[in-house]
Amino acid sequence: MIVLGFTLLLAAITILLSGIALRRGRSTFIKGLEDAQGQFLHLLPRLMIGILGSGFLAHLMPKETVLAWFGPDSGFTGTLLASLAGVLTPGGPVVGYALGAAALKAGADFAQVIAYVTAWSLLTLNRIITWEMPSMPGRLVALRCLVSLPFPFLAAWVTMALRG
Repeated sequence: MIVLGFTLLLAAITILLSGIALRRGRSTFIKGLEDAQGQFLHLLPRLMIGILGSGFLAHLMPKETVLAWFGPDSGFTGTLLASLAGVLTPGGPVVGYALGAAALKAGADFAQVIAYVTAWSLLTLNRIITWEMPSMPGRLVALRCLVSLPFPFLAAWVTMALRG
């Protein structure tokens, strides 16, 4: 229900923005449509590959291994391994969320998947090297990473505490 509500909200915002663009002129509206089409065509293959890949990955991951390393009884070691996997996972949301969903389907615990997604969101090495280090002072990047280190563990702990 939340996903449907959010989707409808995004649709309403898109309709509002397209109306504003149209009021500014037909050429603004057309340029917006052309930009959207270009982005759509650029992302569509990645989305299809990510969705297909996560579907196969969920069934190819050895359930015994996933349960042992990332299952409900994996504890701190599972959280540490999931966080490390998040740090090392390159790519955008299609990759990160697809791997998280595949791990859940293969038997990983919510807490470990939360740790993975949090580490991937905050500490992905690929993004740090490609975007942060070239565009920000090294001291700031190091401080941001240091400050972010506890969050995957905190997120996993809160998940376990809420689960009861």
